[in-house]
Amino acid sequence: MNTKTIGTRRPPGQIRDAIVEVLQECGGEATIAEIRAAVAFRVGGRLSPSSVRSYLRLNTPRTFLRTRSGRYRLAADEFNVSRFENHAPRFAPAFSYGRARFYQADCLEWFASQPPCSLHAVVTDPPYGLVEYTPTEQAKLRSGKGGIWRIPPSFDGHQRAPLPRFTVLERSDLLELRSFFTKWGRAIFPVLVPGAHVAIASNPLLSHWVAGAMTDAGYERRGEIIRLVMTMRGGDRPKNAHIEFSDVTVMPRSMFEPWLLFRKPLEGRVQDNLRKWKTGGLRRPSADKPFADVVASSPTRPREKRLAPHPSLKPQAFLRKITRAVLPLGEGIVVDPFAGSGSTIAAAEAVGYESVGIEIDPYFIAMARTAIPKLRHFHPSSDASR
Repeated sequence: MNTKTIGTRRPPGQIRDAIVEVLQECGGEATIAEIRAAVAFRVGGRLSPSSVRSYLRLNTPRTFLRTRSGRYRLAADEFNVSRFENHAPRFAPAFSYGRARFYQADCLEWFASQPPCSLHAVVTDPPYGLVEYTPTEQAKLRSGKGGIWRIPPSFDGHQRAPLPRFTVLERSDLLELRSFFTKWGRAIFPVLVPGAHVAIASNPLLSHWVAGAMTDAGYERRGEIIRLVMTMRGGDRPKNAHIEFSDVTVMPRSMFEPWLLFRKPLEGRVQDNLRKWKTGGLRRPSADKPFADVVASSPTRPREKRLAPHPSLKPQAFLRKITRAVLPLGEGIVVDPFAGSGSTIAAAEAVGYESVGIEIDPYFIAMARTAIPKLRHFHPSSDASR
């Protein structure tokens, strides 16, 4: 039995060091209660809330920052100092285009090589089920066999794009997905400036798993952006029983795509954060019109897909609106950690932003090299009727 009690004398600095280690591991902010519980487990024995609170207050702002009532994180210069002691880039870009740099790398490793507070926004369409972007499943997709990918039949003379069948994911897959996005959110957290927005493409079946992971990683949820678009997902009758149950739809026909929106906690008020970091809000489309959370869209048209034949390609008409919005003053760097064929990077180029794309698959790296210039100069209005 542990006989340590409140008031037991400990080596000088032990509690402070333990708090630093706890906040390093969580990769973001935490409440006093969360910090106290983790520190008590680490050093053994019980701790009073007032003692942890005192250590935090005495070492703020040199070591800790109070992000909001009862919540703290490490100051930028204290966050995992050994991790950032050498800021020389470990990765050379696979290629550059305009104001964009494109890297072939595992995004978690790439973020670990970057200095803190060096990126200003994230816009990304991640590999949602994770399993569908494994080499095995990608090989099946590219050979037309499908696997976890649903290959829709031709309809009205048109071949529909493949869609991941997320309904086949097992609970272990979903738990792995949440674990991955918690780890991913924590990895990118220190590299983002305070007030940075993170926009993540999602779908109604899995969005709650990712939302939970991102809030666990320390981000504030800022709602959703609804892309109004009708896809081929859902609306089907029971498989192999469609005649018997002709009036039944197994699940609703998808008429929208949710984009989850998060923000790294601010330093002070929004206006303070805007002045210091150029982030904290969303850029308005015009002086008299705020950015709205519903954006009318359409499926990516065949002409655009021919420029970048990625299975999850989003249309430039939509991506440019989202990408433009995440830098409220039009200043900073937008990153897409799952860059694929580079559509987000092309959108950033089109609106005049500096950007970074990260992609691990050499197949998509080769695609992005040729697709980004073409997508950047693509005129969405010219494809509206096709």
